[in-house]
Amino acid sequence: MKIIAVGKNYAAHALEFDGTVGTPAEPMIFMKPDSAILKNGKHFYLPDWLGQVDYECEVVVRINKLGRSIPARFAHRYYDAVTVGIDFTARDLQRRFIAEGAPWELSKGFDCSAVLGEFKPIENYNLAALDFSLTINDKVVQQANTSQMLFGVDKIVEYVSRFCTLKTGDLIFTGTPAGVAPVAIGDHLKGFLGEEKVLDFHVR
Repeated sequence: MKIIAVGKNYAAHALEFDGTVGTPAEPMIFMKPDSAILKNGKHFYLPDWLGQVDYECEVVVRINKLGRSIPARFAHRYYDAVTVGIDFTARDLQRRFIAEGAPWELSKGFDCSAVLGEFKPIENYNLAALDFSLTINDKVVQQANTSQMLFGVDKIVEYVSRFCTLKTGDLIFTGTPAGVAPVAIGDHLKGFLGEEKVLDFHVR
């Protein structure tokens, strides 16, 4: 399986990240390896050698069938579950790579950098207008609605499937809203779809 992620898919986050204004012509796509997955509420052990590590709360969808060159109007047939995930980013490393004009996948794809909550059946949610949020130590730090995405899930599926075949079990991290910041040892993170808690883990 593969982890497909979308960068700068919320205007407010793009602005806070690098001052980007406006909608790009195409989604910004990057990948994480399957070794990045952390689930079942396991602790995230903060790698001290990576420098600053930021949380990025995102809606994640799970692909449920093989598909290639999928039109957006049929994309909803190719995912069956949704959750909240954390796309951890080694920010110091990412900034250095960007400054050097180098690929920055290592700042996103290190072990346990893709934290997954409990998947829920997609039919229970309106993915086009879904509230989600993240709390740290019971304080809301990120909150958004999927209607604010620059590229909706179906458009992402259409775009990505032009380049690589989607397979059962693949995951799509759909981008983070504004409010990203570093995590620290002792932090307790909880992620919500609407009012339902689907993600709960500690940083050690």
